[in-house]
Amino acid sequence: MSIFGALEVYHDAARPAAMNMAIDEALLEMANIPAIRFYRWHSPALSFGYFGRFADVVDYAAQRDLVRRWTGGGIVLHGDDLTYSIIVPRNDPVFAGSSMSIYENVHRALCEALSVIAKHADLLAVAAVCDRRTIRDQSVHSWEITGREINATAVTDRRYNDCFANPVRADVMVNGRKVAGAAQRRTRAGLLHQGSIQQIDLGKDFTERFAQELSGKWTARNLDQTIFNRAQEIGQQKYANQAWLRRR
Repeated sequence: MSIFGALEVYHDAARPAAMNMAIDEALLEMANIPAIRFYRWHSPALSFGYFGRFADVVDYAAQRDLVRRWTGGGIVLHGDDLTYSIIVPRNDPVFAGSSMSIYENVHRALCEALSVIAKHADLLAVAAVCDRRTIRDQSVHSWEITGREINATAVTDRRYNDCFANPVRADVMVNGRKVAGAAQRRTRAGLLHQGSIQQIDLGKDFTERFAQELSGKWTARNLDQTIFNRAQEIGQQKYANQAWLRRR
């Protein structure tokens, strides 16, 4: 069953880390209907959550483009992954749902899209999903901050805060290995869901299958200059700013 009544789909180019984050935020500000943006990274990168410590990632600075996300979560290494962002405008009925229910529903759609290439894709600690198998309940960490953020990739050991080494509730698992996780942020404009898919060969037409699972009525779009202009402003003020990167 589709999550959204309609969906705009953006296939973006590979961009620097700060610009990738800024475009997501610009889309959140401007989207009138739900949207998904698929994107890559211009060079090896590392993103870490809003509440993360710069001291935990500084050793990567010589090898990777570092950026602090607006969403929560831990450290995610980018390069070979497919990254996506889903925008849910405040006026869309889906926005009224809980952050965790949206997280689970998006990942169920992702499991279905993966089913062509991975028969045993399921959600961690959620029974009877995707391949309809019951999986063992596990203790996980997920939390919400003042109703605005969900960190669905939190871990207990801050010294080893690698999201893909620490799967939590509703992350997508294939043969016991985490292949997709995400984090969210709510604002007055809507909800931003940022996800990464790693350690699996997606083959052809994956993005189309994923979009179809999210909405039976999706339309391919191109990012317009208004979004780019706003993203450049946001990037300069926030994501490319050392004060933002080192704020914690």
